[in-house]
Amino acid sequence: MTMTRRAVGIGLIAASAVATGGYLYLKDTKYLRPPQPLTGFVGGEKRGFLANPATVAALRNDGFELNARQAGSVEMVREAQILRQDPDFLWPSSSVMVEIAKENNVPIRRAEVILNSPIVVYSWEPVAAGLEAAGLVKRQADGTRTIDLAQYLKAVLAGRSWTDLGVAELSGPARIVATDPNLSNSGFMFAGLVANLLTGEVTQQSQLSAISGDMGALFHRMGFKSNSSGSLFEDYIAGGPGVYPMAVLYENQLIEWALEDAARWQRVMAGSARPVLLYPAPTVYSAHPLISLKPAADDLIGALLSPALQEIAWSSHGFRGPLGLPGATVGPGQPIIPEKLTAIVPMPEAKVMLDILQLLS
Repeated sequence: MTMTRRAVGIGLIAASAVATGGYLYLKDTKYLRPPQPLTGFVGGEKRGFLANPATVAALRNDGFELNARQAGSVEMVREAQILRQDPDFLWPSSSVMVEIAKENNVPIRRAEVILNSPIVVYSWEPVAAGLEAAGLVKRQADGTRTIDLAQYLKAVLAGRSWTDLGVAELSGPARIVATDPNLSNSGFMFAGLVANLLTGEVTQQSQLSAISGDMGALFHRMGFKSNSSGSLFEDYIAGGPGVYPMAVLYENQLIEWALEDAARWQRVMAGSARPVLLYPAPTVYSAHPLISLKPAADDLIGALLSPALQEIAWSSHGFRGPLGLPGATVGPGQPIIPEKLTAIVPMPEAKVMLDILQLLS
């Protein structure tokens, strides 16, 4: 049976209406919308994750395109010149930064932890072996090594030499270096951990006067302090045990570096001066909360918590998820890390940390 012109016309109109309606519906979804451009500030340790093409593609698929500028975690929640740039989001490396941001009247809409990485001490095989012989480092059943950081810091403050601590390869007084606690989160977290170790508990405001001398001396003896965890890690790798025998950084940074170039990592591990992670017991966890400042950034939190992006963060960059390891531990030949960390101490509250920053400024 043949159709009349009128029937054909009605059919075409109906088909056109359905197609137009379908397009308008899809146009309002993330699949046809151009990605939402968002500008924000992030800690340097997350540069690799955000620059990873897989991360960029996954975020784009979720409707986001990030312009992530690097800034120290402390400065991004305190410095007016950063906040005057009207960012859509901030992504510091400590939950305490959320409280400090509130103290500074930063207009927080949402804040949620996306990634985790414990604070660890980076050292080298000859140094770790000497400290192990001296009883300051212990090898655990899983192959990881812990350090009695409280005793080590007492030795540094007492001016004891490397030779005194069993490290014959180095000369001069024992030392440790961190980033600037007034700019960078790893130094900030280390300052909180040092305060807790000196007081023997989570430090209260009333205890600061008793430990201020030791804290000031410890950080003063470090000399120049980098304003970025990423920069300190690069300096640690380039300088070797003679320049940076002990450096405070994030666990994920060495994992990320090893995963980035497997052949390079194997060459390094074949040498006598190999990078070593020493886990303070207790240590502090560096939680990385994303702070949404604009409505457009609210949904970015959910996107970054998706299984796809959490897997990229772990498998390529060594970041633990909000609840721990998102999958299997790092494979054979990679840095040995504990599956779980149980010796975790809370950071002092925000007001105490602000007083510590003032002391160390």
